[in-house]
Amino acid sequence: MSIRNAQMPPDADAPPAARTVDDQILDAARACVLEFGLRRTTLAEIARRAGVSRPTVYRRWPDTQAVVADLLTREIRLALPQMSGAGLAREQLVHGVAESAETVRSHPLFVKILRSDPELLITYIVDRLGASQRAIIDALTPVVEIGQTDGSIRDGDPVGLATMVLLMTQSAVQSSGMVAELLSAEALNAELAHAVDAYLSPHPRNT
Repeated sequence: MSIRNAQMPPDADAPPAARTVDDQILDAARACVLEFGLRRTTLAEIARRAGVSRPTVYRRWPDTQAVVADLLTREIRLALPQMSGAGLAREQLVHGVAESAETVRSHPLFVKILRSDPELLITYIVDRLGASQRAIIDALTPVVEIGQTDGSIRDGDPVGLATMVLLMTQSAVQSSGMVAELLSAEALNAELAHAVDAYLSPHPRNT
């Protein structure tokens, strides 16, 4: 299972003609959040850095919160695991989830937000099921289904299992700083992988 690099914007090496206005605006929003934090990022500054007019931004997003929500969704999507086709689905999923969690946990954008505006992040990841979480569930569900077919993942509603894996991973990522004195980053990753693996493993049959 490969993990796409969440440190860089998508298609960062693509020629200018391949970049869309939306890409420019989201890249500018990323730069603003990294420099100023969520609270001090404005649509006016995003537009200036993107080299577009404010009406151009407003036609796409109603406010800064909406821009940042799509930015977070984009960055999360880049960290999602992808099936490699080798090995059992559960093994691939467990490895991918742990690696993706580490990618997100060390991602400069999320590190900045957690340090400067942790309370504002709640709006995006706790108060409601947002596009980022739905993207993760949508990516994990087919892998769960494959695992149920190859026998490596237990029976159950695939969407429900994928959702629980999201909750486990999200909690580990959000709370990593709180338990840093008790669990190193490596240990936290290992425990997360163990927890996800145990949760998805087929129940032993009664003999």
